[in-house]
Amino acid sequence: MNIFEEDLLPEEVDTLKRLTDFPIDFAAMSICSNIYRAAQRLRVTMERDLLANYSLSWTGFDLLHNLWIWEWMESRGLAKSMGVTVATISSISNTLERKNLVQRRVNPRDRRLVELGITDQGRQVMEDLFPKFNQGEVDMIKGLTEEEQKKLLKLLRRVIKNIE
Repeated sequence: MNIFEEDLLPEEVDTLKRLTDFPIDFAAMSICSNIYRAAQRLRVTMERDLLANYSLSWTGFDLLHNLWIWEWMESRGLAKSMGVTVATISSISNTLERKNLVQRRVNPRDRRLVELGITDQGRQVMEDLFPKFNQGEVDMIKGLTEEEQKKLLKLLRRVIKNIE
């Protein structure tokens, strides 16, 4: 075994026992599995406890957040930034446009391109929502020292760089 068994969750120990005949890197499998589980729990918790109060999905919030920061973005750039397809951007922006949170305009230099922007109402939602969202983020990492937070951030950025 290439990681310490005392650091494993009970279900990971069971998996390890079942997979000992396979040539796998259990540490890599366990780390990736835990990154995924943490991300999923964060998303589900935020959607259930906060975003639902604003009738927003995680993806809807992410789109609105990007536009809150950048004001206007072309659909393809927004899709790349969010890690979703242009079709997803189209679908989510339709929903947010019906709620008067985002607006569309044609790019004046290339009429084939659609740009999305945040409305005044969308800006108001984000100004109310974002401090609460950030508090949720604070709650997610409570118990980690400042040094642990810095180390985790550095390590996660390295993982993201490896993926890219």
